[in-house]
Amino acid sequence: MVREDGKRNFALREADGTEDSVFSGNTPRQAALKAARRLDPAPSEAAAERVPLELREKGTDKVHKYEGWAWEETAPDNSPDWMPEEITEANVSKEGIEHLDE
Repeated sequence: MVREDGKRNFALREADGTEDSVFSGNTPRQAALKAARRLDPAPSEAAAERVPLELREKGTDKVHKYEGWAWEETAPDNSPDWMPEEITEANVSKEGIEHLDE
């Protein structure tokens, strides 16, 4: 369901079907990137482990499937003072959409 501000809510589904975390975004990819940033970061993008992510769009039977990975990177030179030296970057790749039968 779309909120007044245009954002949609997506629940992160675990392997057992539980949904403990909710991420919001204008698109499913935006929510998947937020979820991927919570993964255990690798020292580099090449070394990052690809992890399957399933996000169910709240109010629908759609499950958006992604492969996500995260890595640590040095903060840019023009970063604000409050930002740490090392930041977590993430990326996702869409695997498809599945519809729940529940």
